[in-house]
Amino acid sequence: MWDVDVVVIGAGQAGLSSAYFLRRAGADFVVLDANPAPGGAWQHRWPSLRMATVHGIFDLPGMSFTPPDPRERAATAVPAYFAAYEREFGLDVRRPVAVSSVRDLGERLGVETSAGDWAARAVINATGTWTRPFWPHYPGRFDGRQLHTADYRGPAEFAGKRVLVVGGGTSSVQLQLELAEVAETFWVTRRQPEFRTGPFTHEYGRKIIAHVDERVRAGLPPESVVAATELSLTPEIVAAQAKGLLKRRPVFDRLVPGGVAWEDGSTLDVDVILWCTGWRAALEHLAPLGLRGPGGGIVMDGTRVAAEPRLHLVGYGPSASTVGANRAGRTAVREIRQLLGIPAAA
Repeated sequence: MWDVDVVVIGAGQAGLSSAYFLRRAGADFVVLDANPAPGGAWQHRWPSLRMATVHGIFDLPGMSFTPPDPRERAATAVPAYFAAYEREFGLDVRRPVAVSSVRDLGERLGVETSAGDWAARAVINATGTWTRPFWPHYPGRFDGRQLHTADYRGPAEFAGKRVLVVGGGTSSVQLQLELAEVAETFWVTRRQPEFRTGPFTHEYGRKIIAHVDERVRAGLPPESVVAATELSLTPEIVAAQAKGLLKRRPVFDRLVPGGVAWEDGSTLDVDVILWCTGWRAALEHLAPLGLRGPGGGIVMDGTRVAAEPRLHLVGYGPSASTVGANRAGRTAVREIRQLLGIPAAA
């Protein structure tokens, strides 16, 4: 078992931001990443996602992201930036290393992995959500194909199909616009989607983040910052609406062999159901610590877990966005520095 001041789990935006501030603080740390290469979840995004349709990449601290050609794949451009960032700051990222559990060893936290075990005075968990796609349960049986956004690889394989897209987030809209070029699409959501015509101001962002922060402080499962944000009414969406696309239907009640059915007896026959239903936080490895409360979530105090002050969750709840992850990394390291007794000027 190796001893270290801090173990950072995950090397996406949140993990790299945390590592940057740990390096500046002079802490002894290691970053463990389950992915085979730099890039976090971005390396797994569907190939048809181009930089032109990405919401925007917020710079990692200390190194700006030079916008690439809008036609470049996001799964290529962003990982290249992350890889350059790791090299620039000499970040000690071990990969592929899968963390199986984090346990209380008394004075330290034990981190058990596929490449050996670590004992740390503090842990920053930055595992994100990509490995935990959420599939809602509906009664019945569908004989066609079902897949999640995480499994989507482009529209070509759906040519001539009838595709039902489930979910009200940005990915559901983006994938519908792609699929509509080759397939007949249908859209269902639990709530009527809200499209925002005004700018996404700092005040609006703070309001959304405050809502999610309130939930995690109360020990409730975090609502995604992305899910809580209205959809941007882009020119592409306006054009699609003018063509009769993006017509939302209320969510169905059950699956049937040929598609889906509603309580009133109406049905819709489809070949494919694409679940754009989001993700949940990947925290299974923290189960030995017994952190979940009666509300189903983990009670948080900023980035710090209230019941285990040596553990910080970065990129979780209100910090589950690119800009939020950077700020949370700085906050977590500031508190860990105090915990370890590292002077502020170090």
